[in-house]
Amino acid sequence: MPKRYLGNIITDTPTEPNDNYVNGAASGVWSLSEALFYTKANLWPNQSNQLPRAVFFAGDSSGGRVNTIDYIEILTTGNATDFGDLSFAAEGNAACSSSTRGVSGLFNQDGVGQVNVMEYVTIATTSNATDFGDLTLARRQGASASSSTRGLFMGGQSSTNVIDYITIASTGNATDFGDVISSNNTEIAACSSPTRAICSGENIVDIWYVTIASTGNSTDFGDRTVTNNLIAACASETRGVFAGGEQSGSRNVIDYVTIASTGNATDFGDLQMALAAAIYGTSGGGRGVFAGGDSSRDTIEYITISSTGNATDFGNLSVGRKNGGACSNAHGGLAA
Repeated sequence: MPKRYLGNIITDTPTEPNDNYVNGAASGVWSLSEALFYTKANLWPNQSNQLPRAVFFAGDSSGGRVNTIDYIEILTTGNATDFGDLSFAAEGNAACSSSTRGVSGLFNQDGVGQVNVMEYVTIATTSNATDFGDLTLARRQGASASSSTRGLFMGGQSSTNVIDYITIASTGNATDFGDVISSNNTEIAACSSPTRAICSGENIVDIWYVTIASTGNSTDFGDRTVTNNLIAACASETRGVFAGGEQSGSRNVIDYVTIASTGNATDFGDLQMALAAAIYGTSGGGRGVFAGGDSSRDTIEYITISSTGNATDFGNLSVGRKNGGACSNAHGGLAA
């Protein structure tokens, strides 16, 4: 065992830190200068920086709509774990999140139809969902994105172009943000950087964006590489990724854009799943995860967002399902 201090009073074998998450490795005895070195390199465990966790809300399974909520730790691999339940079974929903709270809305409630209800969970604590408030309009199969403070719910059936926003830390009803410029606003997906949300889908290549901290109508961004609907999206602080879809010949396609600029998407790689319609998508810690798709699929796959390449197997959902909402406590919109 190496000796690190004079007089042989303290001996240890320190574990070099490799990330700044609260449960990252940094065991051993460190001098202040050593700790400062790793802190400046963003590698020292930080109590306020939780390990990235993804939460998957509800969806449509082979046995019908479910109220299941699952979660995974994004930087590991393995099967999803039960988190709790929504108040009702539903599909068609989307979700947004801060570093502490996930909010899901745009539900098609089993036995009821489109509702304006939003429900939320505290991401670090497993439990059932709680009522958050109401959207300005009942609808389903829209998209959601968020910064660290504000969540957006965009589009949805029936052919609505409405964008709503909420303050995630405060429960209450949503407020009108503006309108989506496209007439095709169903079966869409969105993701975000800390400042900008981008969105696309429903059998068009168009991508549009809004500035999250302001209000107003969306603006044209560019085009995806394929025409598709029922896609998923995720993002790092700088890069947005779209994946999957329903259209033959492009169901497993992944492409990406640089969110701070505007322009057309570039090919990223492919999903492993051949039929990737209505999949879940979210991200954290530099990884994007995609789950579900088709009524009985329970597959979870992941990518490294900063690189390009095909997706890799992660594990499985607790219930195979499609067309639900996903969020995390460390997605691209939450970067410092």
